[in-house]
Amino acid sequence: MQRLDFSPFYRSTVGFDRLFSRLDTLVAEDAKSYPPYNIERTGEDTYRVTIAVAGFSTGDIAIETKENSLQVKGSRASGADTKREFLHRGIAERAFELRFQLAEHVEVSGASLENGLLHIDLKRELPESKRPRQIEISSTTQTIEDKTVN
Repeated sequence: MQRLDFSPFYRSTVGFDRLFSRLDTLVAEDAKSYPPYNIERTGEDTYRVTIAVAGFSTGDIAIETKENSLQVKGSRASGADTKREFLHRGIAERAFELRFQLAEHVEVSGASLENGLLHIDLKRELPESKRPRQIEISSTTQTIEDKTVN
């Protein structure tokens, strides 16, 4: 398994110590290996979580957000495989639960199931008070006129 080193970010950022510490612990967790998933940045303020959910239908999957957490659960009906006889079973189709910690102001904007992949789209919506703004600099210097008479 590849280990990511976040130490360069510690040196070049201020106030994100908890974020990178959290990333260190998340990378170390091996419990999130099933089902496989990708997290990608699709735009400046948009992201997509893609989870491989082969064998699951929309009724088998539940997506829930609570505070800054995204939870995805999948489970199949227990009696669905009684009529099938498998010679080889390589598709796990076992129940799963994935949790993702979301940053502040990140909301789920939609979800779709396509070709065995569950796509969850996320968008960061900063309130107007949190957006960057220009601060005008005022000058306090005074000009003194020369009042000598020629």
